[in-house]
Amino acid sequence: MFTDIGPMEVVTLVVLAVLIFGPDKLPKLIQDLSNMIRKVRSFSESAKQDIRAELGPEFKDFEFEDLNPKTFVRKQLMENDDLGLKEIRSSFDLRKDMEEVADAVHGRESAPAAAGANGSVNGSGGGPDLVKKREKLDPGERPPFDADAT
Repeated sequence: MFTDIGPMEVVTLVVLAVLIFGPDKLPKLIQDLSNMIRKVRSFSESAKQDIRAELGPEFKDFEFEDLNPKTFVRKQLMENDDLGLKEIRSSFDLRKDMEEVADAVHGRESAPAAAGANGSVNGSGGGPDLVKKREKLDPGERPPFDADAT
C-alpha cells in the first residue's frame, strides 16, 4: 500500500506522532486504530459474502478484483488469445530496434534494415548524410543549406 515510503519518512511520522499525541496517549491511539481497521476489514468481507450469496451459483467464479478495469482487460487479453495477441507481441523485437537506433546515432552501419530503399542510410536520397560527421569548413566557406532544418 505504501511502497514509496522510506525509512526516514517512517521515523519522521513516528516522531511527529509522539510529539502530537504524547507518549502516554499513543499506545491507546494505535490500539483504537488497529481495532477500527479490523472492523472495516470484517465489514468488507461480510459485504463481499452477502453479494456473492445474492448473485447465486452462476457467478461462483466472480472476483471483486475483476471490477478494476485494468485487471479485467489484462485477464481477458492474457487468458483469451482469440485475437492472436501473443503472436503480435512476440513479433516485436525491442532489443533489435534499440540496437539499430544506437547504431544510427553513433554513425555505425548496422543490419541491412538500416539502409533505405535507395541505398542511403537516412533514406533521403540526395540530402545531407546526418549520420556521417562533417569535416571542418574552410575559412570563409558557408555551411551547406538544409531546407528542412530552417
